[in-house]
Amino acid sequence: MKTVIIGTGPAGITAAETIRRHDADAELVLLTTEPWAPYSPPAMADHFLTGRREPLFWKGEDAAQRLGATELRGVRVTDVTPAAHEVTLSDGRRLGYDSLVLASGSRLHAPLPGIDLTGIHDFKSLDAAERIVEQVRAGDVRSAVIVGCGFIGVELALLLADLGVRVTVLGRRGWVMPRMLDPDTAAVAEAAIRERGVELRLGVPVSAFVGDATVEGVELADGTVLRADAYVAATGVKPHVEYLGASGIGMDWGVHVDDRLRTDAPDVYAAGDVAEAADRMTGERFVHAIFPNAVAQGEVVARNILGIDTVYAGAESMNSLKHLGIPIVSIGAMSGDDVLRWQHGRALRTVWLTDGRIVGCRLAGEIAGAGFYRALMLRGDDVRQHGRRLVEPSFGPAAVALPAVLPRTSSWSHVA
Repeated sequence: MKTVIIGTGPAGITAAETIRRHDADAELVLLTTEPWAPYSPPAMADHFLTGRREPLFWKGEDAAQRLGATELRGVRVTDVTPAAHEVTLSDGRRLGYDSLVLASGSRLHAPLPGIDLTGIHDFKSLDAAERIVEQVRAGDVRSAVIVGCGFIGVELALLLADLGVRVTVLGRRGWVMPRMLDPDTAAVAEAAIRERGVELRLGVPVSAFVGDATVEGVELADGTVLRADAYVAATGVKPHVEYLGASGIGMDWGVHVDDRLRTDAPDVYAAGDVAEAADRMTGERFVHAIFPNAVAQGEVVARNILGIDTVYAGAESMNSLKHLGIPIVSIGAMSGDDVLRWQHGRALRTVWLTDGRIVGCRLAGEIAGAGFYRALMLRGDDVRQHGRRLVEPSFGPAAVALPAVLPRTSSWSHVA
C-alpha cells in the first residue's frame, strides 16, 4: 500500500506515524513545500526566544527516516487527478498512490490592497518567521506594525517585543483575539499584552498597505499612515487548496469530508487546516484550524486508510495562550442562554450554558478544571444542580457531590 501525504504539519506527520505503527511495510511518501523537517507551529515563539530545537521539531529532525518514509522537501503539488490516482509536482514528476492524504495546511489570508508589495511579513510558516527574526537580530528592525489582533498577531507581537522591538498591533474589532475570546476575557489579555510593552490600537480598520514596489506604511481608514521598520500581516488564514482546482474534489472554504474524513474522491482523505469537518458540539461544518484537531484528524484518516473503520467524533473549538504571563484557556462557544462569571483580581472565569448544559467557557488567570468543563460539555451533562458553584476554581470531580453553596469569599456576577 502506497500512501502519499501532502503536507508534513501536525495532521500529515500524525497520519504517517499512525500508518507506520500499524503497517511496517506500507510505502509512505511525504511532500512539503518547506525545507524543514516536520515542526510544531505553536512552538515557534519559544524556539526563537530560547534556541531550543526539540519542542519545535517535535517528532525529531529525522522523523521521516525513522518512519522509513520518502520525504520530498521544497516541492509543490500542482495537480491531483483522482481518476488516475496520481499527483503532479511543479517539476513535472507524477506520483501514483493507493491512498492520498490532503494535509497541506493553510496560508496567510489578507484581503487588503497592497498585500502583494515586497517586504510584508507573516508568521504562518517557519521560513517566514525566520526571515523577520533574522532582520531583528541584525538590527534592521527596531519597530513593527502588525495588522491583525488574532492569535497569530498576538503571539508574534509578544515574540518581537521580547526581542526588543517596539510593536504596534492594529485590530478592526474592539478587542483582541475576537474568534477566541469574549470582550471581558480579552480585557485581561490586553492588560497583560500592554504590560509586555506592546501598543494595542483596537477598533481601527486598516485600508491598505501602501508603497510603490516595496511596502512603506499602513494606511488606516481615516487616512493616517503608520510607518515602521517592518510590517506584518496577521489577518487570518486560508486553506492551501489551490492545487485542487482541476481535481473535481468538493470544496467550499476547505475540502468537504465525511465522518471518516473521506473526500468525495475515491481513496482521498483530508485532515488539518484544509478539512471542512463537523463541529463536535453543533454539527456545523467548517475549518477548525488548530493543532489538537489536526493531530486527531491525522490519526482518524490513517486508521481508515488502514481499513480500521473509525468515525471522527467532530472537531472542537479550543485553544490556550501560554506566553502572556497569565494563562488563558478557551473552550467551545461564547454565547448561551445563561452566563456565569467569577472574578478575583485579574482572574476571570466565564461559563456559558444552554438548557442547563455547558456550551463553552473562558478561563483567565485561574484555569483549574478546564479539562473537567470540557468533559461535562462533551457529555452534555445537565449542570444546573451545581448552581453558582459551577464556575468556582474549586469546582471539579471532587466537588460535584457537595451542596451548591457559594463561598462567601467569592466575587460573583450572574448575567442572564
